Amino acid sequence: MAVIRPFKAVRPAKGMEERIAALPYDVYSRAEAKVVVEKNPDSFLAIDRAETQFPDSVDTYADEVYAKAASMLKEKIEKGAFVQEDKAVYYVYELTMDGRTQTGITACASIDDYQNAVIKKHENTRADKEVDRIRHVDTCSAQTGPIFLAYRENAVISSIVEKAKSKDALYDFTSDDGIRHRVFVINDDADIAAIEKAFGTIDSIYIADGHHRCASAVKVGLKRREENPGFTGDEEFNFFLSVLFPDNELMIMDYNRVVHDLNGNTVEGFIEKIKAGFEVEEKGSGEPYKPGNKGTFGMYIDGKWYELSVKDAYKSDDPVDGLDVSILQKYVLDEILDIKDPKTDNRIEFVGGIRGLKELEVRTDNYTDAGKKEYGVAFSMYPTSIGELFAVADAGRLMPPKSTWFEPKLRSGIFIHLI
Repeated sequence: MAVIRPFKAVRPAKGMEERIAALPYDVYSRAEAKVVVEKNPDSFLAIDRAETQFPDSVDTYADEVYAKAASMLKEKIEKGAFVQEDKAVYYVYELTMDGRTQTGITACASIDDYQNAVIKKHENTRADKEVDRIRHVDTCSAQTGPIFLAYRENAVISSIVEKAKSKDALYDFTSDDGIRHRVFVINDDADIAAIEKAFGTIDSIYIADGHHRCASAVKVGLKRREENPGFTGDEEFNFFLSVLFPDNELMIMDYNRVVHDLNGNTVEGFIEKIKAGFEVEEKGSGEPYKPGNKGTFGMYIDGKWYELSVKDAYKSDDPVDGLDVSILQKYVLDEILDIKDPKTDNRIEFVGGIRGLKELEVRTDNYTDAGKKEYGVAFSMYPTSIGELFAVADAGRLMPPKSTWFEPKLRSGIFIHLI
């Protein structure tokens, strides 16, 4: 059963929250991060990406970069930009995007639950991507970016959350991208105990987003256990910063694909091959085609949109093989376009649904030269459901790359967990 406990967050001083809160460190290139920090030196991105404090000649992963992150965090705490809670509490973190609201509990989850698969993953992590955050967390002795976790809705937790939201918000601001962020504190001892007990009845928690941050936090915790052989299990390094959302409030957006060429096929020949496994209906060159249900795909090629509907022979009840992303990968990207490993093949791009389907047209047209009979092709996807994510994780399986796109993104810097 899950151990989800309250903690004494380091958080922005009142009035600083809007300036400090930042998108996750990994959504920016180095150049983009530098621009953000130059415009707003208070942005937590300055600490999350401390290479912004150095000339471009300094390596992003140099020792002095991590040391700078630690010193900046310490300095900002000492100067009062951040404050620390005087008791362990839970926080309610509400995000509203385009009129849709999702509300999570900010807390600390157990590294043992991750190790024992009470906290379940649906994708693998890469060691090279983990190293950066391992060093950042270890050097700063702080977890600064919360892990996005999901759980099956629980009536007790939902009731306490609604009670907390009836009170005054600790923070209430709208970020530059139009997302409204509200934070409430749950500091009543009875409510704290009830939440901890309720999570203790939940046997599975799921990583929705942040697999690399999660794996890195766990590895730092294990490292500190080795360094402290007398550890009791209660130390802060045994837990990692999380925001946990009920499944009934979450929305996964489409994660679309653009391929640079047709692997030597003509447009007509490519469409004929597609017809082996899909019903194909031309939709024209007007509005982009957005799939309305599972098993359907949009395809944009040579200036036209098509609806693809998978035939029964290609469907599967297997939790992984039955995913739309798996069907497209196996029967189109692999068998027709010869993209065997979408993680490493530079002929394919992945475009998050937040960018809109017109983006697929723009990118595809960039690879199309009708005069040379060279064509790109794009596929719009029906989003993977949270139920499908749970089923894959429950089966101990992994999703294909780029199967899920969650919005809105959790902000870094609103909650910091010192370890």
